[in-house]
Amino acid sequence: MSDLDIKALGAVSRNPYTGEVFATHPFESPEALEQALSLAAVGFRSWSATSVTERSGVLVRLASILRRDVEKLARMATLEMGKPIVQSRAEIEKCAVMCEWYAEHGPAMLRDQPSSIGPEGYVSLLPLGTILAVMPWNYPYWQIIRGSIPVIFGGNGYMLKHAPNVMGCAYLLRDAMLEAGIHAGAMSVVNITNDLVSTAIADRRVAAVLMTGSVRAGAAIAAQAGAALKKSVLELGGSDAFIVLADADIDAALQAAIVGRFQNAGQLCIAAKRLILEAPIAEEFTRRYVEAVSALRIGNPILEDTFVGPMARYDLRDELDKQVQRSIESGAEVLLGGKAGDGPGNFYLPTVLSRVTPRMSVFDEETFGPVAPITVARDSEHAIELANDSKFGLSGALWTEDRILARALSRRIETGGLFVNGFSASDPRLPIGGVKYSGYGRELSHYGVYEFMNAQSVWFDRR
Repeated sequence: MSDLDIKALGAVSRNPYTGEVFATHPFESPEALEQALSLAAVGFRSWSATSVTERSGVLVRLASILRRDVEKLARMATLEMGKPIVQSRAEIEKCAVMCEWYAEHGPAMLRDQPSSIGPEGYVSLLPLGTILAVMPWNYPYWQIIRGSIPVIFGGNGYMLKHAPNVMGCAYLLRDAMLEAGIHAGAMSVVNITNDLVSTAIADRRVAAVLMTGSVRAGAAIAAQAGAALKKSVLELGGSDAFIVLADADIDAALQAAIVGRFQNAGQLCIAAKRLILEAPIAEEFTRRYVEAVSALRIGNPILEDTFVGPMARYDLRDELDKQVQRSIESGAEVLLGGKAGDGPGNFYLPTVLSRVTPRMSVFDEETFGPVAPITVARDSEHAIELANDSKFGLSGALWTEDRILARALSRRIETGGLFVNGFSASDPRLPIGGVKYSGYGRELSHYGVYEFMNAQSVWFDRR
């Protein structure tokens, strides 16, 4: 079956390890979208009337259901997009932890906030309505939980348009959320084409848009939301710098650079996508890095000891290879990999490239797969210059034992997040989001709640 034949089926669950199409989900009609929007309006009204105590209880139950069903949920992610099963289970646990965190800390975020004018004035935080979420496939559960829990806890509705290749995950998580007690319509899934996404954005029953994905898709959605005078929050591409200065703990930095680049086959927005090494340690780090990457277990993602599984989509593997080959033609050197796997499965071999410089594809563009380009910096000043020489600004990492220097340099790195002596990650306790072409707005922490709340000023009789 050709890729065109597969796309004609609608949303398709295709195992990237075997190539097997094991489920199809025909796209929904305009009439089905209309029904979903009507139900969402009803669901929002009933859900927004619940107390924060009730919502906290729902989140606690959801965490329990996720842990109860971890094997079913994890297996679906592994089958649909090739995530190694151990990493799939970890994704489910991360979702459960986030639910519990908001159940505990969320109520304080929604209290009326005092103002400086005195007791006669305060700010109420009120939900906006139904938020349309357009989500990617690479973390099929975490992406939903990360965006939906702050939205839903605030009393809003959440309508999910998930990526077509992970609709099985979308339906399983929807069922879990409804079982936990989120009202029908307050959490819904619509399996629709891009044309109907535009229809939904323009509809008065959709209050705002939340999107994670490519720069091109984000620009289109932002334009549509803007035309409808609706807010949008976008987390778009990233080309995160992983900076290692000469005084860093090399052993720890090596391990972080491996996990930060090759977990989930490198398919994450905040991966360590550009390794920038200060010259005095560059040779040793590179040698040891290549040795460690070459030892990673590649293979069937359902096996417990697999660390690198297949890439989720065949078209993205082809695009990744084009980026690598263009960079080689521009002077990059292949130290490891540099091509697709020879056997069955949608594999791209874990790849390390050296002599990478700005204006090469793997430096300038987002590489969404298991490719680690290495660039050498003369000193810390040059490292910061290289890190900022990017249209993206999502996250990054800085390795140094000098905490004073780290604090000073962090203020000059143009990203939404920076991890000192670690690799980029998302956590409900801190906001996530980008600058420049990596988007705008924030998810997680209290910032993620407030993005989709109406800050209503209440001022009693001024006499």
